[in-house]
Amino acid sequence: MTIIEAIFLGIIQGLAEFLPISSTGHLTIAGKLMHLISAAEPHKWTAFIAVIQLGTLLAILIYFWKDLWNILIDFFNDNLFKRKSFANQSQNSKMGWNIIIGSLPVVIIGLGFKDIVEGVLTKNLYVIAGSLILLGLILALAEKKGKFTRTIEQLGWKDALIIGIAQSFALIPGSSRSGTTITAGLFLGFERETAARFSFLLSVPAVLGSGLLEFYQSLEYLDSSGFLTLGIATLFSAISGYMTIGFLLRYLKKNTTYIFVFYRIVIGILIYVFIAANIIAP
Repeated sequence: MTIIEAIFLGIIQGLAEFLPISSTGHLTIAGKLMHLISAAEPHKWTAFIAVIQLGTLLAILIYFWKDLWNILIDFFNDNLFKRKSFANQSQNSKMGWNIIIGSLPVVIIGLGFKDIVEGVLTKNLYVIAGSLILLGLILALAEKKGKFTRTIEQLGWKDALIIGIAQSFALIPGSSRSGTTITAGLFLGFERETAARFSFLLSVPAVLGSGLLEFYQSLEYLDSSGFLTLGIATLFSAISGYMTIGFLLRYLKKNTTYIFVFYRIVIGILIYVFIAANIIAP
């Protein structure tokens, strides 16, 4: 992988991680077109994708640092230092519990199906295209059925668990972590911006855990040039990711998600067309 390719992939990761269009899907499409994915060792591509997600994690930590800091401080105060019953805990402390509860499904499913997640099937463009289209249609249904009245203060542990279960479906390539969680949030009646905000906060434990684990496991086959390109891709994913977070939150204050629905369906159909025309291998 060249430095230019690493920059390009990092930008794609930052854009597609937070927009509900699937970063894994877009990176895999790009990787196949650029002949960077080894059919014999698909786990290396999975590791690359997981590690550069640490860049988008950095984007979240910087963008939401005040929120995350307040959540952390209040959570420890209310649960360790000045123990309070859950009902009497601050909104920030309850948000900490919601993030923990919402993270459980993806941890359990991710560890339980790790071999499948890292296998050849997850790089299959038929799967990616199908997920792009199907989840796009489900997002359209959420837009139609959503009430868009609930705020972040009204988010409870049951909501967090449901959104967390939705996040676990992002393990299917082409689904999109932000796409599945935002969709679940809309079905639950939350405002679009609120659904996106909780989606980003909820991603912190999952991305941190998977990114660090894959980075540790990839050390055995990374050389100096591999570290360089991986670092560059991660850096550019952080930069583009930070910009994308701000854009999406502003966009969803006044707009629907239908543009992303349309995009997902078009890209999914194009993938099938490219496969049929032998432009790209499935």
